[in-house]
Amino acid sequence: MAPHSPRFYKNIDWLQLWQNERKHKSWRSKKATDWDKKAGAFAERTSDSPYIPLLLSRLPLDPDCTVVDVGCGPGTLALPLARMVKNVTAIDYSRKMLDVIEARAGDEGLDNIRCVHCSWEDDWRSHDIETADIAIASRSLNIADLPSALKKLNDIARRSVFITDRIAPSPFDPEAFAAVGREFSSGPDYIFTLNFLYSMGICANVEILELDRHTVFKNTEEALAAYIWMFKDLNQDETYRLQRYVESCVVASSTDTIVIRRPQGLRWALIWWKKPQG
Repeated sequence: MAPHSPRFYKNIDWLQLWQNERKHKSWRSKKATDWDKKAGAFAERTSDSPYIPLLLSRLPLDPDCTVVDVGCGPGTLALPLARMVKNVTAIDYSRKMLDVIEARAGDEGLDNIRCVHCSWEDDWRSHDIETADIAIASRSLNIADLPSALKKLNDIARRSVFITDRIAPSPFDPEAFAAVGREFSSGPDYIFTLNFLYSMGICANVEILELDRHTVFKNTEEALAAYIWMFKDLNQDETYRLQRYVESCVVASSTDTIVIRRPQGLRWALIWWKKPQG
């Protein structure tokens, strides 16, 4: 019998592995219309997230630099960035998310944010998206063709690229899946992103960002809605079991807030690299 052929790193098909993992993930990828419906509530939930200062403190910002924020959502980063830099190009495939940014920028008198309604798959140049000093993709890489997205980010950045990508199981709660009687499969996380970048000749830096296990909600209904967002098509019985689980995670409450304690804190991988200069 012939010996097995040796296997080498260069022979690994990371894209195929990425797609295989995506096919078996337990959660449903959201469409632009899903995010449109969630825009207002999502903006309110994330506007004072501890994630924001944690990430901003890692960025090499100055008043003269330009930033492109891909998958910007309701301006979680784009709005505070606009207060710190020359200008921000905010890109998202949800029109309602961009509407939130424009309304809030107007309220604050910020005139240095340009919103662009397009997706990762679109031709950015046809939307007049110009090269920026810093390109950011914050928790927005849930896409089928990750290598193409990474190349686009690298091409659009003049000085550096910053990505935050999920570390399994973040942002999901496996115990919530168990509570409703479903198996949990996380899908691909940041380790694939690192390997794609390495295959592209980019040796990126990595830092783990950890958030507290406690999350504040207005009430149980808001908390339940956040958990329902993790699932594909819950039936009535599953929703009831999920509600019971969420209620069991409440560790503090007052007249206007409740505090949910998750089994694990949220962890994100901050992946960044500098572009060659000269």
